[in-house]
Amino acid sequence: MAAQGSEAAPTARLRVLLQYAERLSLQPASVTVERVAALRDAGFDDRAIHDAAQVVAYFAYINRVADGLGVDLEPEMREGRPAD
Repeated sequence: MAAQGSEAAPTARLRVLLQYAERLSLQPASVTVERVAALRDAGFDDRAIHDAAQVVAYFAYINRVADGLGVDLEPEMREGRPAD
């Protein structure tokens, strides 16, 4: 599903959450009040929205730290390479 993006989500609710995560990851300055309202309209409360933002932000942060320090991927995470 990750390769297909949010449109592959099996439910509308999950699709809205994934669209938010994609937008927050790729274009964080473009996240608007309307995008957060769409999450509320899909049934997410403020705690769930906060948790989603924290998880997305943490992954962005830790990936940048790893990239900045030249950390290699684990063998099973490298595309096209079998795990040892």
